[in-house]
This record gives sequence, C-alpha cells and structure tokens, in this order.
Amino acid sequence: MPRSTAARTRARASVLAALTVTALVAAGQPAGAAPAPPAADPLNRAFDRAAQEYGVPRDLLAAVGYGESRLYGHAGQPSQANGYGVMHLASNPENRSLEKAAALTGEPAERLRRNTAANILGGAAVLRDHADRLGLDRAERRDVNAWYPAVARYSEANGPAAALYADTVFTFLAQGLTATAPGGEQVRVPSRPVAPDKDEVSAAGVYAQSPDYPSGLWVPAYSGNFVVGRKATVDKVIIHTTQGSYAGSISWYQNPASKVSAHYTIRSSDGEVTQSVREKDTAWHAGSVNSSSVGIEHEGYVDNPAWYTEAMYRSSAALTQHLAARYSIPKNRSHIIGHSEAPGATHTDPGPNWDWNHYMQLIGGSPGTPGDSLTFPSYALQQSGSSGPQVTAVQQLLNAQGYAAGTADGIFGPTTKSATQAFQRARSLTADGAVGPKTWTALLSAGTTPALARGSSGDAVKRLQRSLTAALGTTVGVDGSFGPSTETAVRNYQTSRGLGVDGKVGPATWGALQAGR
Repeated sequence: MPRSTAARTRARASVLAALTVTALVAAGQPAGAAPAPPAADPLNRAFDRAAQEYGVPRDLLAAVGYGESRLYGHAGQPSQANGYGVMHLASNPENRSLEKAAALTGEPAERLRRNTAANILGGAAVLRDHADRLGLDRAERRDVNAWYPAVARYSEANGPAAALYADTVFTFLAQGLTATAPGGEQVRVPSRPVAPDKDEVSAAGVYAQSPDYPSGLWVPAYSGNFVVGRKATVDKVIIHTTQGSYAGSISWYQNPASKVSAHYTIRSSDGEVTQSVREKDTAWHAGSVNSSSVGIEHEGYVDNPAWYTEAMYRSSAALTQHLAARYSIPKNRSHIIGHSEAPGATHTDPGPNWDWNHYMQLIGGSPGTPGDSLTFPSYALQQSGSSGPQVTAVQQLLNAQGYAAGTADGIFGPTTKSATQAFQRARSLTADGAVGPKTWTALLSAGTTPALARGSSGDAVKRLQRSLTAALGTTVGVDGSFGPSTETAVRNYQTSRGLGVDGKVGPATWGALQAGR
C-alpha cells in the first residue's frame, strides 16, 4: 500500500542525496529557483503540453528525454534495444513502453515512433501510469522528488540498473542543463536541490566497486549473455557506441533476449564507468574477436557527436591505458580498434564522429592505421599495377621476412615484384612476381612453427588462420583462438593436401603451408 505524503517527506529528509549538495554548491541557486518560462519553440511546447496533460513535472520529463536521446528522435530509427524517439519508447520482450504509450494515448505506434510531439506525449503517459501504480496522489505528483521510483520503473530495469537510470535523471535535475536540439532549439532545465525518494527502489549493489577496475561500478550482465572464461589471449580493445543510453544499455545486457554484453560502459555526461562482465570472461560484443578483446561501450548514437564529451574521452582513455598495461596491449590502431574495424564486422560504431586522433593521444598511443592490416575474408591476386590494402599487406609480409619490398604504400610496383620473385624462389614457387593463393599461403604462414591444437591461442594461431583462409579459399575466422572451426579448417587442409589428418598443426602441416601448398 502506498505510504502517506508525511512518511515520504520524513524518509527524504533523513537521506538527503549527495547530489543535492553538489547542485547547491555548484549552482549557488536558492531552493525555490523559478522554472524556465514557457517557450514558443515546438520541442518546448511538446514538453509543456505533455506535462500539463498528464500531470508530470515538465523539467522531469525533459530530463528523462535528454538522458534517453539528447532530445534527438533519429527520424524513427530504433536504438539497439528497439526504442524510438526522444523518450525512447521501446518494443522488446522486456520493455513494451511503445505499446503501453499507444494504449494510453490512443496514438498509433507508427506516429509515436516518428512524431516527436506524440513521442513526448507517450513518454509522459507512461511515466504517469507508473506514478498511478505507485499510488502517488496529486500533492505528491507536484513534488519532483516523489517521482524517483516512477522514473526507475520507466527504465524497465531492475535493482542496480534501475537505480542508475533514475540517478542519472535526478543528477540532470540537480545540475541543470541547457540542451540544443536538432534545428537549434534550446531546451533548458534549471538546477535545483533534489532529495529523491528512493525507498521504493532497491539500490542494493549500485555502488559496488568494479572487481577489475577500481574506479568503476559493478552491475553484472545476465549470465546467458556472455561466456565464462576465454579461449584466447587478450590483445585488443574494441571501442563501441551503445546506440542507446548508459543505464538503458546496462539494463539491455541484463535482458535474456538481448544476447549481447560488454565488459565496460561509459556515461557521456561525466565519464562514469560501469563494468558488467569480468575481464577474464568473454563478453558478446564483437563477433569473431570476442575471445581476444575487451569491449568498451560508450553511451550515445553514432550520428550525434554531442554524446562524445571530453569527460567520456578522458575516462575511456584512462580505462584503455589500464587495460593496455594489464594485458601488454600495444597502444596502436591495430590493437585499439572500433567495432566497425573488427574482422567480419557489420556494425558502423563508433562512427565518423569519434575523434580517433584525440583518443589515441589521450592514451599515449600512435594513431597509425586502423584494424588488423593482414586479415581479410579472402586474399585476391596481387600483381604489377595492383593497389590497395592487400598490396600493403604483401609489402609488410615481404619486408618482415627480409625481402626488400620498399615502403608499404599499397602500390605494386617493380620493387614489390622483385621482392616477391625472390621470396618465391626461396620457397620453390613459380617466380612470376604475382601473389596468388600459393604465395599468399606461404607469406601468411611464414614465421615460427609451434605445435598447435584445440585450445591454443595467440599470434601463431592467427597466422595459421590467415594462411588457411588463403590456402582453402574460404574464410577462417581470425581471432587467435584454436577452436572447433579452426580445427575443421586444419582437417580440411590436411585432407586436401594428402597429409596425416589429425586436426593438429605440427611440422608437416606447417611445412606444407610455408611451402605454399
């Protein structure tokens, strides 16, 4: 049964939030600061109308919208969690706020997805419905602090993730904000002292320390959204963009239907870090390189640079420096890469608005060339007149083996041809100066020849996987982990070359690969 207004007031008075103090000291504004005057602009009008119609405090509504979307509706395109618009009305197995808004407002779902005014109205309706279910009466609804549990419920998360979500909104209220929406309209929320009523929300564990990164929080992902342990050595950091809000993304990792997770997520506004998967375990964030990488998600959307704040860059850089030191990861663009640069990636994050030069400078690294410059889904014929990344790879491989191919400039000229011929003669291959399947296989496999089998990991496994891709003419995932698919590829190669078929890589298999067979 809902508690009385007096009881709520006593509870708030006894646990005055720390963010109230921060707001009073930083803003220097009295508790009774006047709200912003009504504006004539369409976004402001939409917030004013929705607030009046559903009895939701206007500034609270704007703070929720800002936290969800930075007030950008993305033209009806969904977030990672299938949420829409300024208020992120969602339609997924765990969050049906879009359908709820449609039922409460009578607006069709398509309009709620695409029309900003309708979307804000829908968000207000859903917030009011949560308030009603919590039993807030008219007097309580006028007190923004009483809305804390309704905001937590709006997230459709549980426990720590729900509290993180509501805390973020109330931090915006405490600090105030002035946001410029697409088109130039400004939406203002003045700062104020806040003392949110948290009694209805279980915040157990919200401020638990990250087990691997001392300055981070710990909110674990659902156990079915990652794999315990790793099958490869960690040798890279993958930079992601959430395509959603900070707390919403952390909640999404807890959703059994999502089948995704990340090791860390970083908040845009202040760089707060939350860990959701232990570094020793394999998060599901970047496909073929999951086993050999740590994934860092950054709150925001790839098409809106407003999310990539200096606080976020610096916090993320500090985390990446920490990871590079712990796992001896080279601080270059072959090992610090975007999701879009991972082998076989179909995602575009972090996108063109992510400032790689600035980020690499912050971590004390080298901008360099993105991604793994030797890994491709297939290896095409390279010869005199060819150009591009695969020519660069040929030149790098030849130079590494002591054959002077000149500067790795991606242009297959006379120097590269001469070096190729010298390599081919040394491997008893036809010295035609063209790099076809046999020469590719020999180049990619060149190096040490350690015994490899199921469970092996590291750079030698990557060399094996690349050379098998060239030899077999089919893509073998290059993740440095000798798993079932790599064993199958080894068996196929051994069978096709008349070798002993055991799925292991010993002297005979290495010898055949390095001879270009």
